[in-house]
Amino acid sequence: MQKKRKMATSWCLTSMRNSLLKVVKFSVIQGRNTQIGENFVQRLKACTCSHLIQHRSYYDNTLTSENQKFVYQWNLLKHQFGPSPLKDSPWPRQDWKPGSKRTGLIAVKLGMYPMWTKSGKKFVTTALQIQDCNVIRYVPPDEAPGDDQTGKNAAIEVGAKNASPLYMDKGLTHKFHDACVPLKQRTVLFYVTENSTIQPGTPLYATHFRPGMYVDCCGKTIGKGFQGVMKRWGMKGQPASHGQTKTHRRMGATGGGGSPGRIWKGKKMPGPMGNMWRWTRCLKIWRINTRHNIIFVEGNVSGSKGGFVKIKDSLNNRFENDPPPFPTHYPEDGDALPEELYDEDLHEMLQESIAFEEEEEEER
Repeated sequence: MQKKRKMATSWCLTSMRNSLLKVVKFSVIQGRNTQIGENFVQRLKACTCSHLIQHRSYYDNTLTSENQKFVYQWNLLKHQFGPSPLKDSPWPRQDWKPGSKRTGLIAVKLGMYPMWTKSGKKFVTTALQIQDCNVIRYVPPDEAPGDDQTGKNAAIEVGAKNASPLYMDKGLTHKFHDACVPLKQRTVLFYVTENSTIQPGTPLYATHFRPGMYVDCCGKTIGKGFQGVMKRWGMKGQPASHGQTKTHRRMGATGGGGSPGRIWKGKKMPGPMGNMWRWTRCLKIWRINTRHNIIFVEGNVSGSKGGFVKIKDSLNNRFENDPPPFPTHYPEDGDALPEELYDEDLHEMLQESIAFEEEEEEER
């Protein structure tokens, strides 16, 4: 079957090439412009193998490393069409009030990092870096797809980590052109209240949060492929003796016979494991590095190193006395922050952990 598909694909592409040569030869003989006619374009669209044609190619072998870097930077600037929305008058900022819902961020998981409290307790944190995070667009409440809780909230689309325009479809670049930001590898829609709107094109930093806050993180779990019930669901398996034959890692009976005589929907059975988005709730922020935009959250977050993680405010936060930066942190406001922000219960590694007092020797 695969050989037949390959033969059909090669025959289709060969026929398209031959038809193109016929059109070019006919145009040259007639003295016309050597452009593809409308009939050939229609045949190209109707071809079932048109998805195999690579419309946008990038030849790494013909460019040096310096030229590749130059072409990449030039394309980033070339695709920033239109004036930046930030050149217009800034959007009015509103004050925080109970029930306000801010936007979230997109981070890249760096790995695990140990820390200690001032009382000497050791725990593990996950380092999440905010890379090239910008607001892409604002969706008003009447156009938003709807929140799971209320269905009346607005939405803000956030993008992170610049991407090369050479490998992205042109049909997906219009929203980045409107915001005048480079193309992003990952975009996420966060639901916010109307008083938490942010102007498109605004950069977002790790200082959007503060140490001591609680956040919810969502990452894609590591894919394990097709697994059995013992690894996927933690089942015990069947005995290794007493007449058992090739059933040591099997699940056993799956359902009753007779009535209803079928397997109920949702039965735990073998299948694909991992590669799914999972939320981890109420993770405390212990440390923030403002220079490299790194957030250290307590515990582990789903996903592999280098994967994208969604971060947003947790419902466990209480901001009656000290609300967070609203709607986000703006460095141009003049709020100078140190390079390292620590929680009040976290031990700083540059400080002394144990101090000994020297006892004076008694004179004899």
